[in-house]
Amino acid sequence: MSLETQNIEQATTAITSDAPDSKTRRYDRQLRLWAATGQAALESAHILVASSAATCTSILKNLVLPGVGAFTILDDTIVTPADAGNNFFLEGPHSIGKSRAQEAVRLLGELNDGVRGYADTRSVEDLLAAGKSELFKYTLVIAHNLPQSQLETLSQLLWEDEDAPPLVVVRSAGFLAEFFIQQHEHTVIESHSDDRPSLRIDKPFPALLQYAQSLDLEALDPTEHGHVPYVYILIKAMEKWNREHDGIPPRGTVERNAYKDSVLQMKHKSDEENFDEAASQAYRSFLETKVPSEIAQLFDDPKLQTLDAMSPPFFHLVAALKKFAAQPPYTLPLTSMLPDMKASTEAYITLQKLYKKQAEQEKAIFKSFISPNVKIDDDMIDTFVRNAHAIRVIRTSSWNSIDRDSAKLENALASSPKALAIHLALSAASSLASKTPSPPGEIPSYTVEDILQEARSLLPSGVSLPTEFEDMAGEIARTPNSDLPNTAALIGGLVAQESIKMITKQYIPISDVCTVDLVEASTEILGRT
Repeated sequence: MSLETQNIEQATTAITSDAPDSKTRRYDRQLRLWAATGQAALESAHILVASSAATCTSILKNLVLPGVGAFTILDDTIVTPADAGNNFFLEGPHSIGKSRAQEAVRLLGELNDGVRGYADTRSVEDLLAAGKSELFKYTLVIAHNLPQSQLETLSQLLWEDEDAPPLVVVRSAGFLAEFFIQQHEHTVIESHSDDRPSLRIDKPFPALLQYAQSLDLEALDPTEHGHVPYVYILIKAMEKWNREHDGIPPRGTVERNAYKDSVLQMKHKSDEENFDEAASQAYRSFLETKVPSEIAQLFDDPKLQTLDAMSPPFFHLVAALKKFAAQPPYTLPLTSMLPDMKASTEAYITLQKLYKKQAEQEKAIFKSFISPNVKIDDDMIDTFVRNAHAIRVIRTSSWNSIDRDSAKLENALASSPKALAIHLALSAASSLASKTPSPPGEIPSYTVEDILQEARSLLPSGVSLPTEFEDMAGEIARTPNSDLPNTAALIGGLVAQESIKMITKQYIPISDVCTVDLVEASTEILGRT
């Protein structure tokens, strides 16, 4: 565990005598990614997957191995020789003629005995006829290559209620594929952003400023001087700069380079790496500590205007954060989690104690702004405060609205024409599958002209097809509705990754249509350059 994710004092004094249990050993690597809280969320999830084709079993493989709680495969088809030839989770001749769902569940279950698998041999039509109550028992619904009519009905059922589980739409043919997550609202506290929280070097809190000012760098012995944390160095360097420049921080490249040079000139010896590190972190001195724009936008979220006892805890925390940020001299609550730095253990612990004490004081102030009528777990508050600089709210459109949104399609035509061509070609094939369904086990036959005409009929008035469309239609006409193992493997990894983000509410999931072109080995987001 790195110094960024633990208390340095605990890290240097704690002694653990208990060996990790078998579960911890099994999931060691992923626990480093989403910790015990994320693993608990994954283990309590129940996923519904409509179809047990190769793409679906590849998705499930990547959910079963990390320990999803349960999965159900909805599929009324029988294993054909074609299925047995391209699906790693069917047992060749042994599976042919048997329920594809049951066979896939049996073989996927061998990957992880801690995961429960169920086969639902009803048709998609039967499930849809049962109504949305059947769907609400699942954490996430994944649908692969459903005919357009079925997909539209499923999308509508899950869009009618804000509390419905997210829908992951997956479509593939040959070397082309796409997926999209339909979700009214998805909140993320632990986004694992690359943006680091402010250390407030430009606006040091009183205890930090007082300690930095008390350090006489010139009086330190060579060993101590070479191990002063860069936070103190930058505070002292900026104080000197402000005295010499009427309190105006460095502006522009020339002044900022001059400031960095002044930091390096504080060295006593050429090999003092802590001063080199301070120069590399010099931007923290003149980068103003303020509320990030993404967080400031959340302060105007409509959900904050209608808060009540039934509102999600996330928005009560955002409301408290808004009040906290409005109190001078604060912006966002300070975190005691410091990055690693070139410093002695003693100096680092002293620095962290300063941050930890201030962070505790500010967390207490933050908690005072939470409505007393709302009960929020202390662990959730701690996590929120620690990640307040990078919280996110993601809202997507319904799947059914994508091809009816002229502005979105026009934007995609200008910014990502190939992605749009893939999406429209797959949409046309899905629509044709609804109009002229093929008998079970038979591959549909479409010409490029069939796909071209169908795509034009789907487009809103005034929106034209991208020039790349014919190439994409040709790929689908060549291999309509086929489930190639290499495409299935890639899509299986991508969709499982995004599904885990949704389940754990960690990291930032894709919020638009993601297209895949294995001919050119590329992925692209619809409407994004």
